[in-house]
Amino acid sequence: MDELILFIMTFVVVFLLYQLLIKIKNSKKQDLLEVKYLSTIYNLDINKIDKKQLLLICSIVSSLDISIAVSLVSLLDGFILEIVGGLLIISFLIFVTYYLIYLFYKKKGMVINGKHNKNGK
Repeated sequence: MDELILFIMTFVVVFLLYQLLIKIKNSKKQDLLEVKYLSTIYNLDINKIDKKQLLLICSIVSSLDISIAVSLVSLLDGFILEIVGGLLIISFLIFVTYYLIYLFYKKKGMVINGKHNKNGK
């Protein structure tokens, strides 16, 4: 039960912080790192995509990633194990979830040339 409460609280706090970050970045006319990652690695056509929808998806996905990682790391014992486990878990989650976002937008036809660039160029 404690893990569920930790998960929900972490998700809500991180999601609210992401929403605040999005508002700050929009006022400065800057893109989030997540948007730059998706457009660079997966060649998303940012001009075709509804920016509000993309930012909402990124904030939900990132909040879920962080919440899952925090919940799983809380089950580990030992500081070094928590740090290493957290880095591995969050790295894996980021790669998987942002690939799923790419597949979502690819299905909608919003990827340049219909495929992503494996070497990041």
